[in-house]
Parts: sequence; structure tokens; C-alpha cells
Amino acid sequence: MSNHHTEQRLDALEIKASYAEDLLEELDQVIVRQQAQIDLLILEIHRLRQPVADVDGMLLPSSTSDRPPHY
Repeated sequence: MSNHHTEQRLDALEIKASYAEDLLEELDQVIVRQQAQIDLLILEIHRLRQPVADVDGMLLPSSTSDRPPHY
């Protein structure tokens, strides 16, 4: 194998490695953003699962004893 051919192959490998490093960095940034979004969604789910506090006057009567006399 000639020295020139070896240098060309080495250059090609260095270029591929550089592209791979750039892609890896981009993918890492995507993962960081997605994890932040997942964390926010988990917090929102926990917030939505908390019991809703009863508010006076906001709930409809559930018993038939509160019916008006004409029923």
C-alpha cells in the first residue's frame, strides 16, 4: 500500500469521525431537551392527579332531600 493511499484513507476516517462527533453532540442536545420536556410532563401529570378541593357552592347537590317540594 502506498503512503499516499494510506494518507487518503486516514483523512477520510478523520472526516467521518468529525461528522460523527458533530452528530453525537446534536443528538445529546436533543436528548437533554426531551428529558426536560418529560420532566415537565411528569410534574403536570402529578399536579393533575392531585385531588380537587371541594368548594362551597360549586358542587351540585347529590341527595334527593334537597329537591324542591314539587318533585
